[in-house]
Amino acid sequence: MRRTARRRPGRPATADLSGRDRLPSLTGLRFWAALVVVLYHLSRQVGELPVISDVTWYGRSGVTFFFVLSGFVLAWTYDGKPVPAGVFLWRRFARIWPLLAATTALSVAAWLALGKTVTAKAVAATLLLVNAWMPDPVILRGGNPAAWSLSDEAFFYAVFPLLMLLPALRSASGRRRVAWTVCAGVLLAWTTGALLTDPSLRAWALDYLPLTRTLQFLLGVTAGLAVARGWRPPLSLGGAAALVVAWHLALIPWSQTVPDSAWYGPYQASQLLATPLFALLVAAAAHADLTPRRTGLTGQWSLRLGHWSFAWYLIHEVVIRVWVGVWGRPEGLAATAQAWLTVLAVSLTVSAAAYCWVEHPLERRLRAWGPQAAEAVSERRQVSNH
Repeated sequence: MRRTARRRPGRPATADLSGRDRLPSLTGLRFWAALVVVLYHLSRQVGELPVISDVTWYGRSGVTFFFVLSGFVLAWTYDGKPVPAGVFLWRRFARIWPLLAATTALSVAAWLALGKTVTAKAVAATLLLVNAWMPDPVILRGGNPAAWSLSDEAFFYAVFPLLMLLPALRSASGRRRVAWTVCAGVLLAWTTGALLTDPSLRAWALDYLPLTRTLQFLLGVTAGLAVARGWRPPLSLGGAAALVVAWHLALIPWSQTVPDSAWYGPYQASQLLATPLFALLVAAAAHADLTPRRTGLTGQWSLRLGHWSFAWYLIHEVVIRVWVGVWGRPEGLAATAQAWLTVLAVSLTVSAAAYCWVEHPLERRLRAWGPQAAEAVSERRQVSNH
């Protein structure tokens, strides 16, 4: 964060890279990752649909994608920019906390309406972004079950300014060593599951604990810096996407032979071992935008759905919970399909409203109220003097 700005190789001079869509294909990919998570929850909580549920049975790996994406985008955005850590952390707070608070309130209201108890400790842990550090399921998921990932993100944000100062990330050879080390660390983390005989403890340590998930964020940071400084991914976007799809298809026969309760089962593997595949996918999409090439992910609706994806991730499980709590799990293929379509439509509509009326306007307002980077203050002064 303290290096001088460098020209990013391959960036088209005429591209509109302002705002949050400077790499628009990544915004489009966010929707598909969120959709996989939503279909995963629909399959497991509402009921299964042929083929779709088979492919997305381990769709919780979409969270891994978001962790890699977060590191990539932050590194690509802040590389070479002398932004104070306080300004950076305030921007991230403005980005995630207003929607976290709103969706936690919605989740608690849903729990209470269904006659479930909610502890103040669980809500406080969620709002303070520390719930993922606690193995107690009541605290971990009691406020808003989906919000555990924001606890991990908060830790990533805290260490990001330090990661950007790592000497190993300043050279291409150093970044390669970091990338290979992270991949080895991910594999090692998965195999350490053999030492954790308690399934609930293993799930917390490998699925939720921020320290474990930091490997995914770090690989994203490494890939983001590499692409920003001219690295060309070895696969095209199509090739990387095919690799991710092939991985999820390979999980189907794996799940039929090894139970999820086993440490070497596909559940933890689906989230941990997919890390390098998602890094390749994100890097390939970003490189395609910088070339530039058409990716099919940058249309108006792709970007709009990508903008709604954060809210959708936090809201969809609440809608599923209310549906199942009121109407129960449907019986039969037609009823299950109808329930899926209803939940998808309602949750996405509520998410669009949450983005337009809560997430985006409150982020802009909080960023304006908070500490500003020196270049932003200078730009405002220049505008006011004209």
